[in-house]
Amino acid sequence: MSVLGEISREEIRRRLHDPSLTIVDVLPASSYAEAHIPGAIGLPMEEVAIRAPLLLPDRDAEIAVYCGGPTCPRAELAAGTLRELGYSKVRHYHGGIEEWRDAGEPLVSSRGERVMPDLPRRAVAVQSERSPIWQRWTSALLDLVERWSTAKLFGVWLAMVVLSGCIYWFGGLLGFGWLTEAGRPVGRGLKGLMTAIYFSFVTTSSVGYGDVLPVGPARILAIFEAVAGLLIFGAVVAKFVSRRQEELVLQIHRTTFEDRLNRVQTNLHLCLSDFLAIASLCDGGSIPADRIAARLDSAALVFVSEMQTIHDLLYMPQRTPDDRILAAILANLASSLRTLHDLLTCLPPDFSSSMVLGDALKRISSLAEEICSDCVPRAYAPVLASWMDRIREAARLIA
Repeated sequence: MSVLGEISREEIRRRLHDPSLTIVDVLPASSYAEAHIPGAIGLPMEEVAIRAPLLLPDRDAEIAVYCGGPTCPRAELAAGTLRELGYSKVRHYHGGIEEWRDAGEPLVSSRGERVMPDLPRRAVAVQSERSPIWQRWTSALLDLVERWSTAKLFGVWLAMVVLSGCIYWFGGLLGFGWLTEAGRPVGRGLKGLMTAIYFSFVTTSSVGYGDVLPVGPARILAIFEAVAGLLIFGAVVAKFVSRRQEELVLQIHRTTFEDRLNRVQTNLHLCLSDFLAIASLCDGGSIPADRIAARLDSAALVFVSEMQTIHDLLYMPQRTPDDRILAAILANLASSLRTLHDLLTCLPPDFSSSMVLGDALKRISSLAEEICSDCVPRAYAPVLASWMDRIREAARLIA
């Protein structure tokens, strides 16, 4: 999907219980827990690339994405990632939670509850029928691990190590002799407790030096402790890897955005150069009109494409560009429009506009008409607003 569709607050309110529409909140987990639209799925923007395939298995399902409000870029970033992942029906609720709250619409808080709500009822029912119980337990366990912080997971791991060591030692106090060292049962005193905790540590870390060995029922406990310890420790490592992956995703988005801005400036410069070159051919008067038409059609199509990109940049920004870069882009666009107007007025009398050129000029006028300080959804600096108004004036001359 090349252009992101929008969805209104009224439509979302009307379809709150419609299982064919999945509402996705891409704000951080803390903001989602504080307040979100009823039935919305909590999927922070930084986690979309990783968790979307699990939470949203149907790539053709209709998805409504929202964040904080009209100036929040998170929904655009998330929507772009979803489109790259193959989701074909992504729509953007531009007003976000801010408009929803101001309109007095109902909100749901998840403080003390699950941060991520269940999928729509119908989807859950279908999934429950098809999935074995152990899969549902596995999903619940994975959700729990995702919600816990790295420090909490490490605390659970450490508590399990100490508790298991105490159990081994307590078995020795009762005379069972569950641990042996050098062929003799571990002592019952403080030294024995330290030895039991030491054995618990090496068991959960899968080191197993062999100097302390479990006996009898302690072997079963050691097996469960080793498996659980490795799983928890793996979850801690995954948390660190996931954090690094989120940073890399944000870096990729930032780099892609900067490349996009550089490409727009380069292509606008090329379009301006083409317009000036075509104008010089017209002044010469010795070039056939069909050759001028072919070159003008090509330049106009490229120019329309870049105008669409600038239009999307102003109306649906993935990130807010620096004012200096945006001013340079708008200035280049205004200059190109004025040059295009001058070119159209100096075409030879026998020049006949093609259907391609006519459609391109109509599209240019339509896009430029929406690039004005009063039209764009957010307020820009006065110098940027001035360039936007100049662009609209130049486009009206072309129209």
